[in-house]
Amino acid sequence: MIGGKVVRTCPVVACRALSCRHTRRRILLPMDASPRPAKFNDHPALSRRDAISLGAAAAMAPFAFRNTRASEESTDMHQVPKRPVTPFTVVLGIAQDGGVPQAGSFGDPRWDDRAQRKSVVSLGLVDPASGKRWIIDATPDFPRQLLELHRISGGPARPAVDGVFLTHAHIGHYPGLMYLGKESIGASRVPTYAMPRMRAFLEQNGPWSQLVSLGNIELKPLVAGEAVEPIPGVRVTPILVPHRAEFSETVAYRIELPGGKRVLWLPDIDSWRAWDDTGTRLEDVLATVDVAYLDGCFFADGELPGRDMSKVPHPLMTDTIARLAALPETERAKVRFIHLNHTNPALDPSSDAARVIRDAGMRVAEEGEIVAAQHV
Repeated sequence: MIGGKVVRTCPVVACRALSCRHTRRRILLPMDASPRPAKFNDHPALSRRDAISLGAAAAMAPFAFRNTRASEESTDMHQVPKRPVTPFTVVLGIAQDGGVPQAGSFGDPRWDDRAQRKSVVSLGLVDPASGKRWIIDATPDFPRQLLELHRISGGPARPAVDGVFLTHAHIGHYPGLMYLGKESIGASRVPTYAMPRMRAFLEQNGPWSQLVSLGNIELKPLVAGEAVEPIPGVRVTPILVPHRAEFSETVAYRIELPGGKRVLWLPDIDSWRAWDDTGTRLEDVLATVDVAYLDGCFFADGELPGRDMSKVPHPLMTDTIARLAALPETERAKVRFIHLNHTNPALDPSSDAARVIRDAGMRVAEEGEIVAAQHV
């Protein structure tokens, strides 16, 4: 954006077109004073044909870091603010387990537009002083998310990741562990934090048990409500939440960063009422954090035509909005929705659903957004 006008030239260095498919990407304008977290992002993904024509260097352009204000604004991708100087979290994915778009949705136009594709829900934790990094959940998009985490951390290539925190044993949250095995990275004793049933699931079921027996991962016990400290001054606490427990319990995580910044990561829960029944209220938990990433799988009832949505229990965004409507604006502003199903209309920031969320003082999380105590 120059002089308040959007520059239409394609951000791909080797592409000089004023209008091409790369410009479909909505790029965010750095702002010196912004209430929103910093964000990093990568070069628009290129097809094989584009990579050949534009050059491999352009296709592999590094991530850029930036402060953001609103997704409607655009920027020069080469304006790169400094990495935070204190430990920080970074959103690596916001989609439900199947990603966006989902397998088998052959007519979905988002396959041909990288800007609209979303990775499976995951959060990174980075210590800029050491370059070490941790990841919450090993998703089907683990290879790409490891690359993003490596680039934003500025750390060494090995180990590929310094630790993994698992939330539960549903298909979008642990299968990426396979890339730590001998067929791929061949990792050595990567600390993998898991609750008791989740740990037993990995120990007793192949091929995951092979990762344990060969020493690719080292399972670390978690106890609900008890913090672990992967980085000095950073505490990660598992919080039990009610969710379909076919193979394991499910947890959210509260991450306490230096300087008192606190982040809640809650990608899956059956309903807020079910949490009430366990003695935990969303409003009370919200009061203990600065940013709350909440399960927003579906926007409203009827989103899955011909299917009983009660068989896929998640709190509707509309229900969360209604429940929190009476809270002060400062509390509602903490909410950032994640784990969006590919059918969720709020994935489109210009949709009526997205406007309803913004009008409620909340928003949909953005891949690449950062929460840190200090950004300078």
